[in-house]
Amino acid sequence: MTTPPPAPFPYAEFNGHPATEADLRIPAFLNYGHFTAMQVRDGQVRGLALHLARLDSANRELFERALDGERVRELIRHALDGAGVRDASTRVYGYLPPGDAETTVMVTVRGPARKSAEPHDLMSVPYARTVPHIKRPGEFGQTYYATLASRAGFDEALLTAPDGAVTEGAITNIGFWDGTSVVWPDAPCLRGITMALLEQELPGVGLESVHRRVALDGIGAFQAAFLTNSQGIAPVRRIDDIALAVDEELMRRIGRAYDGTPWDTV
Repeated sequence: MTTPPPAPFPYAEFNGHPATEADLRIPAFLNYGHFTAMQVRDGQVRGLALHLARLDSANRELFERALDGERVRELIRHALDGAGVRDASTRVYGYLPPGDAETTVMVTVRGPARKSAEPHDLMSVPYARTVPHIKRPGEFGQTYYATLASRAGFDEALLTAPDGAVTEGAITNIGFWDGTSVVWPDAPCLRGITMALLEQELPGVGLESVHRRVALDGIGAFQAAFLTNSQGIAPVRRIDDIALAVDEELMRRIGRAYDGTPWDTV
């Protein structure tokens, strides 16, 4: 029997079957849902248990229903097989169409991605997400401000609360280095999987990790900063007109912590 060619990217499945036109109406007309994004390499994912816990927690909060992790794993494996790939950028979405008793799970598969390690420039913007602890599709505010930042020559938008507190990037978490500790902003935000994994692994490379308030007007007191998301880590070179040193030794140590994060089989 001839093996079928890989499905073209992007590829999507709903509850384990290739997306139909009717399926695609769900995300097109229903923006009340949640998701998680992960990088898959050779059928493995960093922090898979954290991804599954995120999906289950959000599903319970939004829909008052559990989302079984083993079911999700099976759907991810099925979608990867359907796309004919072992390396991919994969997202898992949860929706509850009106009248349905069970959560509809959409799994999307695209080509693998890795965050550029080049230093990033950030533009601060006055925006804080509603219910920030849930990762949701169709975030207009984040996309809007990220677009403005790009048009102004920046790589990413840095979200700030009305009181001037730094919260997170448009699609990242941010950590600061004060010379002694990695400082994560103590503010409402989405606790990213890479951020959570680094918090576990940083002590192993001799770095303390703390949470405290970071004010936009106090960023100049920090020695360095870096970004994290599902695609990896990158140093920050500038926030608005404030230059930050790219601490190569710090990034090497953070990189060792990140590289030491174990991979889990889907």
